[in-house]
Amino acid sequence: MQKTMTTDYYVPERFRDVVALHIAKNFAHLPKVQVPLLLGIHGPKGQGKSFMLEEILKSLGANSILIGAGELESPDAGEPGRLIRLRYREAAELIKVRGKVAVLVIHDIDAGAGRWSGLTQYTVNTQLVNATLMAIADNPNNVQLPGSYDMTPLPRIPIIVTGNDFSKLYDPLTRDGRMNKFFWNPTHEEKTAILQSLFSDDRLSLRDIEQLLNCFPKQSIDFFAAIRSRAYDDQILIKIKGWGLENLNKHLVNYDGEIPPAFASTPLNVDVCIHWGQHIASEQAAVNSGLVAAYM
Repeated sequence: MQKTMTTDYYVPERFRDVVALHIAKNFAHLPKVQVPLLLGIHGPKGQGKSFMLEEILKSLGANSILIGAGELESPDAGEPGRLIRLRYREAAELIKVRGKVAVLVIHDIDAGAGRWSGLTQYTVNTQLVNATLMAIADNPNNVQLPGSYDMTPLPRIPIIVTGNDFSKLYDPLTRDGRMNKFFWNPTHEEKTAILQSLFSDDRLSLRDIEQLLNCFPKQSIDFFAAIRSRAYDDQILIKIKGWGLENLNKHLVNYDGEIPPAFASTPLNVDVCIHWGQHIASEQAAVNSGLVAAYM
Protein backbone atom coordinates (compact mmCIF):
# COMPACT_ATOMS: atom_id res chain seq x y z
CA MET A 1 0.00 0.00 0.00
CA GLN A 2 1.09 3.57 -0.56
CA LYS A 3 -0.14 7.09 -0.09
CA THR A 4 -1.54 9.09 -2.97
CA MET A 5 0.98 11.62 -4.25
CA THR A 6 -1.09 14.79 -3.99
CA THR A 7 -3.09 14.44 -0.79
CA ASP A 8 -2.39 14.26 2.94
CA TYR A 9 -5.04 11.58 3.31
CA TYR A 10 -4.38 7.90 2.88
CA VAL A 11 -6.40 6.18 0.16
CA PRO A 12 -6.01 2.39 -0.03
CA GLU A 13 -4.46 1.20 -3.27
CA ARG A 14 -7.31 -1.27 -3.86
CA PHE A 15 -9.86 1.56 -3.85
CA ARG A 16 -7.73 3.88 -5.96
CA ASP A 17 -7.01 1.22 -8.59
CA VAL A 18 -10.71 0.50 -9.16
CA VAL A 19 -11.51 4.17 -9.77
CA ALA A 20 -8.47 4.85 -11.97
CA LEU A 21 -9.07 1.70 -14.01
CA HIS A 22 -12.72 2.57 -14.62
CA ILE A 23 -11.82 6.05 -15.85
CA ALA A 24 -8.96 4.85 -18.04
CA LYS A 25 -11.01 2.10 -19.70
CA ASN A 26 -13.77 4.54 -20.59
CA PHE A 27 -11.34 6.85 -22.38
CA ALA A 28 -9.20 4.13 -23.97
CA HIS A 29 -9.94 2.45 -27.31
CA LEU A 30 -10.09 -1.27 -26.57
CA PRO A 31 -10.75 -3.76 -29.41
CA LYS A 32 -14.10 -5.57 -29.07
CA VAL A 33 -14.29 -4.85 -25.33
CA GLN A 34 -17.55 -3.79 -23.75
CA VAL A 35 -16.75 -1.20 -21.09
CA PRO A 36 -19.52 -0.30 -18.61
CA LEU A 37 -20.06 3.43 -18.37
CA LEU A 38 -21.07 3.27 -14.71
CA LEU A 39 -19.03 2.30 -11.67
CA GLY A 40 -21.04 1.67 -8.51
CA ILE A 41 -19.15 1.94 -5.22
CA HIS A 42 -21.26 0.53 -2.40
CA GLY A 43 -20.86 -0.80 1.12
CA PRO A 44 -21.44 -0.04 4.82
CA LYS A 45 -22.02 3.55 5.91
CA GLY A 46 -19.22 5.72 7.18
CA GLN A 47 -16.30 3.93 5.50
CA GLY A 48 -15.17 6.91 3.42
CA LYS A 49 -16.54 6.01 -0.02
CA SER A 50 -17.52 9.53 -1.10
CA PHE A 51 -14.57 11.24 0.58
CA MET A 52 -11.94 8.94 -0.88
CA LEU A 53 -13.52 9.09 -4.33
CA GLU A 54 -13.24 12.89 -4.30
CA GLU A 55 -9.62 12.65 -3.09
CA ILE A 56 -8.76 10.29 -5.96
CA LEU A 57 -10.40 12.51 -8.57
CA LYS A 58 -8.51 15.47 -7.13
CA SER A 59 -5.20 13.61 -7.31
CA LEU A 60 -5.94 12.64 -10.93
CA GLY A 61 -6.65 16.27 -11.81
CA ALA A 62 -10.09 15.25 -13.07
CA ASN A 63 -13.03 17.62 -13.46
CA SER A 64 -15.70 16.27 -11.12
CA ILE A 65 -19.32 17.10 -11.96
CA LEU A 66 -21.50 16.33 -8.93
CA ILE A 67 -25.14 15.38 -8.53
CA GLY A 68 -26.58 14.91 -5.03
CA ALA A 69 -29.26 12.40 -4.12
CA GLY A 70 -31.65 15.24 -3.29
CA GLU A 71 -31.50 16.46 -6.89
CA LEU A 72 -32.99 13.20 -8.16
CA GLU A 73 -36.48 14.28 -7.14
CA SER A 74 -38.44 17.37 -8.18
CA PRO A 75 -42.02 18.67 -8.21
CA ASP A 76 -41.60 18.88 -12.00
CA ALA A 77 -41.87 15.52 -13.72
CA GLY A 78 -38.81 14.76 -15.82
CA GLU A 79 -36.59 17.50 -14.34
CA PRO A 80 -34.08 15.17 -12.60
CA GLY A 81 -33.65 13.16 -15.81
CA ARG A 82 -33.03 16.38 -17.71
CA LEU A 83 -30.53 17.47 -15.04
CA ILE A 84 -28.51 14.27 -15.47
CA ARG A 85 -28.37 14.79 -19.24
CA LEU A 86 -27.42 18.44 -18.78
CA ARG A 87 -24.60 17.66 -16.34
CA TYR A 88 -23.35 14.89 -18.63
CA ARG A 89 -23.16 17.32 -21.54
CA GLU A 90 -21.45 19.91 -19.30
CA ALA A 91 -18.80 17.31 -18.43
CA ALA A 92 -18.30 16.58 -22.14
CA GLU A 93 -17.84 20.29 -22.79
CA LEU A 94 -15.26 20.57 -19.99
CA ILE A 95 -13.12 17.95 -21.73
CA LYS A 96 -13.07 20.07 -24.88
CA VAL A 97 -12.43 23.36 -23.05
CA ARG A 98 -9.95 22.27 -20.38
CA GLY A 99 -8.41 19.21 -21.97
CA LYS A 100 -8.80 17.20 -18.77
CA VAL A 101 -10.64 14.05 -17.82
CA ALA A 102 -14.19 14.70 -16.62
CA VAL A 103 -16.30 12.39 -14.46
CA LEU A 104 -19.98 12.59 -13.52
CA VAL A 105 -20.46 11.64 -9.86
CA ILE A 106 -23.76 10.83 -8.15
CA HIS A 107 -23.45 10.36 -4.40
CA ASP A 108 -25.93 8.28 -2.36
CA ILE A 109 -27.83 7.19 -5.44
CA ASP A 110 -29.76 4.55 -3.48
CA ALA A 111 -31.22 7.30 -1.28
CA GLY A 112 -32.42 9.29 -4.29
CA ALA A 113 -33.35 6.59 -6.81
CA GLY A 114 -33.89 3.48 -4.70
CA ARG A 115 -36.98 1.80 -3.33
CA TRP A 116 -36.75 1.17 0.39
CA SER A 117 -40.11 -0.23 1.49
CA GLY A 118 -43.72 -0.61 0.50
CA LEU A 119 -44.37 2.77 2.11
CA THR A 120 -41.81 4.54 -0.08
CA GLN A 121 -43.40 6.30 -3.02
CA TYR A 122 -41.87 5.21 -6.31
CA THR A 123 -42.37 8.37 -8.35
CA VAL A 124 -42.32 9.06 -12.06
CA ASN A 125 -39.04 10.91 -11.53
CA THR A 126 -37.49 7.85 -9.88
CA GLN A 127 -38.42 5.78 -12.92
CA LEU A 128 -37.09 8.43 -15.28
CA VAL A 129 -33.78 8.75 -13.40
CA ASN A 130 -33.21 5.01 -13.79
CA ALA A 131 -34.31 5.12 -17.43
CA THR A 132 -32.07 8.11 -18.19
CA LEU A 133 -28.98 6.49 -16.68
CA MET A 134 -29.65 3.26 -18.57
CA ALA A 135 -30.12 5.15 -21.83
CA ILE A 136 -26.86 7.08 -21.34
CA ALA A 137 -24.99 3.88 -20.40
CA ASP A 138 -26.24 2.22 -23.61
CA ASN A 139 -25.47 5.19 -25.88
CA PRO A 140 -22.94 7.47 -24.15
CA ASN A 141 -21.93 9.37 -27.28
CA ASN A 142 -25.46 10.59 -28.03
CA VAL A 143 -27.03 12.29 -25.02
CA GLN A 144 -29.65 14.83 -26.00
CA LEU A 145 -31.61 17.46 -24.10
CA PRO A 146 -35.40 17.61 -24.55
CA GLY A 147 -36.36 20.03 -27.29
CA SER A 148 -32.96 20.08 -29.01
CA TYR A 149 -30.89 17.71 -31.10
CA ASP A 150 -27.16 17.93 -31.76
CA MET A 151 -25.66 15.44 -34.24
CA THR A 152 -22.11 15.98 -32.91
CA PRO A 153 -20.96 12.85 -31.02
CA LEU A 154 -20.01 13.43 -27.40
CA PRO A 155 -16.95 11.94 -25.71
CA ARG A 156 -17.70 9.17 -23.22
CA ILE A 157 -18.03 10.51 -19.69
CA PRO A 158 -17.49 7.87 -17.01
CA ILE A 159 -20.20 7.93 -14.36
CA ILE A 160 -19.40 6.92 -10.77
CA VAL A 161 -22.19 6.43 -8.23
CA THR A 162 -21.91 5.75 -4.52
CA GLY A 163 -24.39 4.26 -2.08
CA ASN A 164 -24.92 1.88 0.82
CA ASP A 165 -27.43 -0.64 -0.52
CA PHE A 166 -27.58 -1.22 -4.26
CA SER A 167 -30.24 -3.92 -3.83
CA LYS A 168 -32.66 -0.97 -3.59
CA LEU A 169 -31.84 0.12 -7.14
CA TYR A 170 -33.59 -0.97 -10.33
CA ASP A 171 -31.98 -4.29 -11.32
CA PRO A 172 -31.51 -3.50 -15.03
CA LEU A 173 -29.48 -0.40 -14.09
CA THR A 174 -26.94 -2.43 -12.12
CA ARG A 175 -26.58 -5.30 -14.57
CA ASP A 176 -23.17 -6.24 -15.93
CA GLY A 177 -22.43 -4.32 -19.08
CA ARG A 178 -23.94 -1.13 -17.71
CA MET A 179 -22.34 -0.98 -14.26
CA ASN A 180 -19.18 -2.34 -12.68
CA LYS A 181 -19.75 -2.91 -8.97
CA PHE A 182 -17.18 -2.42 -6.21
CA PHE A 183 -18.09 -3.38 -2.66
CA TRP A 184 -16.04 -1.30 -0.22
CA ASN A 185 -15.61 -2.61 3.31
CA PRO A 186 -12.00 -1.93 4.38
CA THR A 187 -9.90 -4.76 5.76
CA HIS A 188 -8.28 -4.44 9.17
CA GLU A 189 -4.97 -3.59 7.47
CA GLU A 190 -6.58 -0.88 5.32
CA LYS A 191 -8.44 0.59 8.28
CA THR A 192 -5.23 0.66 10.30
CA ALA A 193 -3.40 2.54 7.53
CA ILE A 194 -6.29 5.02 7.19
CA LEU A 195 -6.28 5.73 10.93
CA GLN A 196 -2.50 6.12 10.98
CA SER A 197 -2.92 8.88 8.40
CA LEU A 198 -5.90 10.40 10.24
CA PHE A 199 -4.01 10.61 13.54
CA SER A 200 -0.58 11.35 12.03
CA ASP A 201 -0.45 14.88 13.53
CA ASP A 202 -1.30 13.44 16.96
CA ARG A 203 1.71 11.13 17.06
CA LEU A 204 -0.35 8.06 17.86
CA SER A 205 1.79 4.96 17.43
CA LEU A 206 0.81 1.85 15.51
CA ARG A 207 0.27 0.15 18.86
CA ASP A 208 -2.10 2.97 19.90
CA ILE A 209 -4.05 2.61 16.65
CA GLU A 210 -4.35 -1.14 17.15
CA GLN A 211 -5.59 -0.59 20.70
CA LEU A 212 -8.15 1.91 19.47
CA LEU A 213 -9.41 -0.49 16.81
CA ASN A 214 -9.60 -3.34 19.31
CA CYS A 215 -11.70 -1.18 21.65
CA PHE A 216 -14.18 -0.33 18.86
CA PRO A 217 -13.87 -3.19 16.35
CA LYS A 218 -17.24 -2.67 14.63
CA GLN A 219 -17.02 1.08 14.17
CA SER A 220 -16.60 2.83 10.83
CA ILE A 221 -13.89 5.26 9.73
CA ASP A 222 -16.27 8.19 10.39
CA PHE A 223 -16.48 7.15 14.04
CA PHE A 224 -12.74 7.62 14.52
CA ALA A 225 -12.82 10.95 12.64
CA ALA A 226 -15.56 12.01 15.08
CA ILE A 227 -13.21 11.21 17.98
CA ARG A 228 -10.67 13.75 16.66
CA SER A 229 -13.42 16.32 16.25
CA ARG A 230 -14.82 15.81 19.75
CA ALA A 231 -11.35 16.21 21.25
CA TYR A 232 -11.58 19.93 20.40
CA ASP A 233 -14.94 20.43 22.13
CA ASP A 234 -13.55 21.47 25.53
CA GLN A 235 -11.14 23.98 24.00
CA ILE A 236 -13.87 25.56 21.84
CA LEU A 237 -16.36 25.66 24.71
CA ILE A 238 -13.87 27.52 26.92
CA LYS A 239 -13.46 30.11 24.15
CA ILE A 240 -17.23 30.50 23.74
CA LYS A 241 -17.74 31.05 27.48
CA GLY A 242 -14.86 33.52 27.51
CA TRP A 243 -16.45 35.54 24.73
CA GLY A 244 -19.98 35.30 26.11
CA LEU A 245 -22.85 33.93 24.04
CA GLU A 246 -23.96 37.44 23.11
CA ASN A 247 -20.58 38.04 21.42
CA LEU A 248 -20.49 34.99 19.14
CA ASN A 249 -21.29 36.98 15.99
CA LYS A 250 -18.43 39.38 16.66
CA HIS A 251 -15.86 36.62 17.10
CA LEU A 252 -17.08 34.09 14.53
CA VAL A 253 -18.36 36.24 11.64
CA ASN A 254 -17.99 39.99 12.13
CA TYR A 255 -14.40 40.18 13.34
CA ASP A 256 -13.63 43.56 11.70
CA GLY A 257 -10.79 42.51 9.45
CA GLU A 258 -9.14 40.35 12.07
CA ILE A 259 -8.43 36.71 11.35
CA PRO A 260 -11.06 34.11 12.27
CA PRO A 261 -10.56 32.46 15.68
CA ALA A 262 -7.75 29.90 15.64
CA PHE A 263 -7.35 26.96 17.95
CA ALA A 264 -4.17 25.19 18.91
CA SER A 265 -3.71 21.52 18.15
CA THR A 266 -5.17 19.47 20.96
CA PRO A 267 -2.72 16.87 22.30
CA LEU A 268 -4.20 13.41 21.85
CA ASN A 269 -3.24 10.08 23.31
CA VAL A 270 -4.92 6.72 23.15
CA ASP A 271 -6.64 7.17 26.54
CA VAL A 272 -8.25 10.46 25.44
CA CYS A 273 -9.36 8.82 22.19
CA ILE A 274 -10.90 5.87 24.03
CA HIS A 275 -12.71 8.26 26.40
CA TRP A 276 -14.32 10.15 23.53
CA GLY A 277 -14.97 6.93 21.65
CA GLN A 278 -16.93 5.53 24.57
CA HIS A 279 -18.92 8.76 24.78
CA ILE A 280 -19.79 8.66 21.06
CA ALA A 281 -20.63 4.95 21.25
CA SER A 282 -23.05 5.61 24.11
CA GLU A 283 -24.77 8.27 22.00
CA GLN A 284 -25.08 5.77 19.16
CA ALA A 285 -26.67 3.27 21.55
CA ALA A 286 -29.20 5.90 22.65
CA VAL A 287 -30.16 6.58 19.03
CA ASN A 288 -30.61 2.85 18.37
CA SER A 289 -32.47 2.14 21.63
CA GLY A 290 -35.92 2.37 20.01
CA LEU A 291 -37.08 4.72 22.77
CA VAL A 292 -39.15 6.78 20.34
CA ALA A 293 -40.97 3.67 19.11
CA ALA A 294 -42.08 2.97 22.68
CA TYR A 295 -43.96 6.27 22.73
CA MET A 296 -45.57 5.90 19.30
